[in-house]
Amino acid sequence: MNKPLDIARQRYLYLFKKYGVGMLFMLPWIIGFSAFVAYPVGYSMFMSLHKVDIGPDGFQYHWLGLKNFHDAFVVDNEFPIDLISFFQQMLLMVPIIVIFALLMSLMLNQKFPGRFIYRAIFFLPVIFATGQVLTELFAQGAGDIPFVDQYNLGPLIQKYVGREFADTVMYVLGKVILILWYSGVQILIFIAGFQTISPSIYEAVRIDGASPWDSFWKITLPASVPFISLNMLYTIIDLFTFPDNPIIKHIKNNMVKIDTGYGYANALAWIYFGFIFVLIAIVMWFFSRSMSRRSVRS
Repeated sequence: MNKPLDIARQRYLYLFKKYGVGMLFMLPWIIGFSAFVAYPVGYSMFMSLHKVDIGPDGFQYHWLGLKNFHDAFVVDNEFPIDLISFFQQMLLMVPIIVIFALLMSLMLNQKFPGRFIYRAIFFLPVIFATGQVLTELFAQGAGDIPFVDQYNLGPLIQKYVGREFADTVMYVLGKVILILWYSGVQILIFIAGFQTISPSIYEAVRIDGASPWDSFWKITLPASVPFISLNMLYTIIDLFTFPDNPIIKHIKNNMVKIDTGYGYANALAWIYFGFIFVLIAIVMWFFSRSMSRRSVRS
């Protein structure tokens, strides 16, 4: 009579011995992920579908469905404009930072006295330019470059890029010093990537008569493609948490407004996340396709 129960017990005992130890090791991560990632994300999505009021008894939720998402594009006059403007700025900032980091890493990868000091100097802004420090620097006008106004470059920029993109280009030019402060990590990634290229390859092409210019385009740059994609992903994520980010400011402002509140602010945050996710997916697709073509050719 008890034979089926014994078989089931032995089966569960076998599975516990086989997977139980591994699950016990994973248990702290599972608890942490559930408490600090899964629950907040799920709760945020829940709030984005409700009108959230704060009363004497705590939060009160009123079901709205997708109305908050609809209002973000139809009723809100600031959010779509800020979102488009900020994405335009990102499309300029990301290539500037990555190209600047690539050029600086090429220079810092050369052998010269005091090289480690120069590497440390380029990395120092990453340590000091934390969120609150950077906010204070912005408030005090540090990092602004007045040459756009001094030399009256506004009309010239409008002539070549159009009025629609002139403000974006002028903003990026005005903040170019602070933007370049964000290149410290990317420089380190590029320098680490250069160490993966065997010096014997450079020696071989030098014997064949290739110039340093040829070596860069034929060896260094193709070998740096994975690190370029990594730096672009890092830069995109880093800039989307920029302290001067107008989208994050708009979301924070709506959190404390009576007519919008936490529900609408969460909906804006999810829309913002969706745009970031799509942009990252496009970048990853582009570079994975490039890497696939290179592997086929090789």
